[in-house]
Amino acid sequence: MSAYKQFLTSDIIVSPFEVNKAFSFKQSEWGTNVQIDRFLGTSGSFETNKSTTGTLSAQYQVLVYNSIKELYYSNFLTQSYGDAVQTASIFPGDTVEGDVLVGSTDSTGRYFNYLQSTLTASRYFPTGSGAEVGVISVSSNLFGNYIQPYSFNYNFTSGSVHTITDDGQGNLVSASINVGNIIYPHGMVIITDVALASGSIDTTNVTCSFSSSLTIYETQYKCTIRENEFNFSLNPSLISGSTDGTVYDYITGSYFSPYVSTIGLYDENQNLLAVGKLAQPLPTSATTDTTILINLDR
Repeated sequence: MSAYKQFLTSDIIVSPFEVNKAFSFKQSEWGTNVQIDRFLGTSGSFETNKSTTGTLSAQYQVLVYNSIKELYYSNFLTQSYGDAVQTASIFPGDTVEGDVLVGSTDSTGRYFNYLQSTLTASRYFPTGSGAEVGVISVSSNLFGNYIQPYSFNYNFTSGSVHTITDDGQGNLVSASINVGNIIYPHGMVIITDVALASGSIDTTNVTCSFSSSLTIYETQYKCTIRENEFNFSLNPSLISGSTDGTVYDYITGSYFSPYVSTIGLYDENQNLLAVGKLAQPLPTSATTDTTILINLDR
């Protein structure tokens, strides 16, 4: 038998917390379930170069190059520490046509390039004819909210064994040399070093490892039984067998206290949504309130 009680707003607490999981995959394991793709971006004209790239999906090399440049390096094409932020003011006129813009109209320094640190960023992007960049794209199904800083490791063989790691500030390092950048919340790894860009993408002897970061939410339900509530058991086995609902004598004594063994959570239509089993039956109290906490992760 069941007894129902409605939750109050104060009885429900939702708390976020972060969980992490480490992954390590060899290139031979990449596929439908392990969605790590690799692309080679090449500078040039799309009209004359329609070569494709990609391990899992086909993309145009020129478009990959231009997309990476626009998203992550557009402020760093003229100098490694980025262009100065451009500011301007508008003096309103009598009409929109009469507004006057005062300040630089240069587009440099106006882009958001997803910097991964509050430290002064230094980025390099090759812009010469036929310049190449290597791009490793990790699916959000693997990394969750973002790749955990300091966790990325990329090993490959191209002539010799190379290891690329991240420095926790969004930079990729190989043999103490900055070779590119990682955008943690996008799962994008960009190798801009001329010597490593194509070799890191073309080889099949690759191991990629990283840690994911995902925010999940714990909902705590506080089930409070007041001292004057549910002091009589609804268990049908307590009925003596009579037709008028008479209970056994031992139940009517003042020493008898009902036990709680199961908590059920219902919606407003009394549909059972979740069941919580206690490790052992819990006696209710006729003198103090009894509180049972139920935690659900989602």
